[in-house]
Amino acid sequence: MKDRRRVLGIGALALAVVALVVVLAWPGADPPPELGLNAFSQKLASGSVAKVTLLDRDHALRGTLTNGREFRVQFPEQSTDEITRQITRAKVAKFTVDQQNENRLVSTLLALAPFAFILVLVVVLLRHAQGGRGLLEFGKKTRPVQRPTVTFADVAGLPEAVEELSEIRDFLVDPAKFARAGARIPKGVLLSGPPGTGKTLLARAVAGEADVPFFSLSGSDFVEMFVGVGASRVRKLFQHAKDVAPAIIFVDELDAVGRHRGAGVGGGHDEREQTLNQLLVEMDGFDATSGVIVLASTNRPDILDPALLRPGRFDRQIVVDRPDLEGRIAVLGVHTRGVTLAPDVDLSVLARRTAGLTGADLENLVNEAALLATRRDEHAIRVHDLEEAIDRLVAGPERRSRLLSDAERRIIAYHEGGHALVGHASGTDPVHRITIIPRGQSLGSTLSLPSEDRFLVRRSELLAQLAMLLGGRAAEEIVFVDPTTGARDDIARATTIARQMVTEFGMSDGLGPMRFGQPQGEVFLGRDFSSTPDYSDEVAARIDEEVRALLGGAHAEARRVLTVHRAALDRLVVALLERETLQADEVASILSTVVPEAAPERGGARPSALGIRDPGSGE
Repeated sequence: MKDRRRVLGIGALALAVVALVVVLAWPGADPPPELGLNAFSQKLASGSVAKVTLLDRDHALRGTLTNGREFRVQFPEQSTDEITRQITRAKVAKFTVDQQNENRLVSTLLALAPFAFILVLVVVLLRHAQGGRGLLEFGKKTRPVQRPTVTFADVAGLPEAVEELSEIRDFLVDPAKFARAGARIPKGVLLSGPPGTGKTLLARAVAGEADVPFFSLSGSDFVEMFVGVGASRVRKLFQHAKDVAPAIIFVDELDAVGRHRGAGVGGGHDEREQTLNQLLVEMDGFDATSGVIVLASTNRPDILDPALLRPGRFDRQIVVDRPDLEGRIAVLGVHTRGVTLAPDVDLSVLARRTAGLTGADLENLVNEAALLATRRDEHAIRVHDLEEAIDRLVAGPERRSRLLSDAERRIIAYHEGGHALVGHASGTDPVHRITIIPRGQSLGSTLSLPSEDRFLVRRSELLAQLAMLLGGRAAEEIVFVDPTTGARDDIARATTIARQMVTEFGMSDGLGPMRFGQPQGEVFLGRDFSSTPDYSDEVAARIDEEVRALLGGAHAEARRVLTVHRAALDRLVVALLERETLQADEVASILSTVVPEAAPERGGARPSALGIRDPGSGE
């Protein structure tokens, strides 16, 4: 019945709007043709005017000629008496005067009508936006109770997080077991990690495992235009959850409402701070046996208010990170359950290729590969579809329509060959593929794959990365003398790594193991600035010198390797120009005569989770 009344109300409002627009836009009768004052005087003198009406307020004449034609004459206000005398002397058959008296009541109503209409429109829209309730009842907005069917069997690659959340499930299923042992279950659990890692999925899986009501809201749902609305919603939500306990309240993107209070230029945000205060009160007032658990997710735990993170509120914090190699294999196994894979598809090889991707990325990858297989009218996903899907996600679709001249193709081939040869000779991760086919914003790319997930990086490996990044520019200088703009992205990335080595990693011989620059701590600005200088101008100049020395040494090393192995570089370029894309075995065969020089020990990790790529061979 309420829905029917709502539909009828919205329909009546829409009909009123349409009627008002039609009335305002409806054209009136066509005005009679305008007659000049001199022409009217001539008609009057010749006796051609049959009827005339003086419109006093408009200072105009409206009438009919003897031939039946209507006319209208506009005249100056000071000429009213003279024109009246002329009409009287001409003895027009029918002469009247219209004083055009205004109805004050009507004019007042017409003036107020637009304001009244706008007021009614705002009230009706606000009522319907809040489920048909009045302006003073914003806070009564509630969410329907959900009972998710997702379980821990649908979660892969996050064994530690599942183990931590299993206690929450056990408490919701059998709270008496914890009461007998005198244990107190956490009141709140904060899931933090990068976007797409499965935080929301984990929360739903806990509710599905325990088969309890699940209230899911976003942090922004609490913040409204009117102060006090968010706090009222928090009270209603927690009261509703207690009424149906045991239950789970899940607040997605907690940082939208839980930012540090009173920070930034101009103080805080009244509505958000009141909402946060109410959330703190509700969580602190929980009875340990109430059976209501609060789960929340964020990818910015650093900006949350400290009061949220103290024991008694969010007692437990679980980091939901990107899956490792084994985790990616498990995630791919989950997402490939409903698709048909070709017999030659090896998920372990695919997992090695997708280092650094999140669960959402892997799901999108499988779906993209399925779309590519469907485009070819095939029912099974092949290795080529998965490889193409990865490239599309990382660098964009192929742009074979971009026509390059032979000279440009040759420059790009030497550029990418320089990356691959220097990387191979420096002992970095094996080159997986080289291509000179434009893709996305890049004109070519070189991809190297780590053989395993690693979490530490050695100084020697960083130096090898710098040399590989500058190998494309070095190859252009050796072969063509005059380099191009294709190394723009390589130089930017190499500069970033070199500056991190000096200012963050303490890998500078001249400055030693010291951190330069302090983290930016302004919550109002989102802490988007990495650091603020805490050193003198002389130290800044020395930092620049150290960075320049690292880049100069890497550039010199790249030129040396390419000069020594120029024949191998030429063979690589010939193969690239002929086939456009070279796979790992083809690259290894061509570079078989190049022995890696002082390869660093394995045990370090790439800052880039997807290995060394060169997406910038060209503007």
